[in-house]
Amino acid sequence: MVEIAVRPRGPYSLALSARLIGDATRRMRDGVLTARCCGSVARAWQSVDGVMTIRAESEEAAEKLRWTLALDDDHSEFLKLVASDPLLRRASLHLRGLRPVRTATVAQALLRAVCGQLIDSKTARSLERRVIRALQAPHASVTVSATALCEPPSTATLAAVAPFELRRLGLHERRGAAVVRLCRSLELERLHDLPTDAVVRRLERERGLGPWSAGVVCLEGLGRFEHGLVGDLGLVKLLRALRGRPVEAWETTELLEPYGEWAGLASVFLLRGFSRGLIPLPAARAA
Repeated sequence: MVEIAVRPRGPYSLALSARLIGDATRRMRDGVLTARCCGSVARAWQSVDGVMTIRAESEEAAEKLRWTLALDDDHSEFLKLVASDPLLRRASLHLRGLRPVRTATVAQALLRAVCGQLIDSKTARSLERRVIRALQAPHASVTVSATALCEPPSTATLAAVAPFELRRLGLHERRGAAVVRLCRSLELERLHDLPTDAVVRRLERERGLGPWSAGVVCLEGLGRFEHGLVGDLGLVKLLRALRGRPVEAWETTELLEPYGEWAGLASVFLLRGFSRGLIPLPAARAA
């Protein structure tokens, strides 16, 4: 058993960051995050002094969870940037400890991106959970307090499945084919070695993948903050409320452009802030 204590760089709140991260591979309960990765189980919790404790069955799993929680990625510069921003100033004060939690594999981020296209988030997560559980071998999951946690899917796992099997599980045929095709042509973990622009170009070459899918992979699979969630339905709704007229998905690029290298993180703060009523909206339009 390995146990490490980490003081996160910059403001960090596990409760705020991990509130909605439950999926087939991890769960948050009573302040403790339990995750399955690297063939073992790891747990993390935060003390009142802010220190994070990670306990795992292997050093590899402990370090993977440390990366997944983005404990070493200080976003203080982003908070300074938006301290006077008319849209994010209030949200940044209430959500200053928020950092997007990553997936343990790039393959899971790709699957999440494809499941999340054109459907509501609850249905998307349910579909992702169903696919991961269906693809895991019996020895690849573990029961933790009556909750079965699966190993995060690898590129090889998704490459081995037939597109029609994904269709049977509920994934649109074209999107399922895009996942399998990409995983058979590229080891997704190698994307860590490429600059973000190159990653985005490579992903958008695939039929069925666009800027939003690339944003999910960059943000959750690679831990990159610079590529925004262009076209996100929540951002479309926010922009519509701000402008008081129907907007197209591509117009969210204009919303994120002022945040530059922090566009991905700004997407998360805008979405969470909008859901909590922390984004100032014209009264008539908000109604």
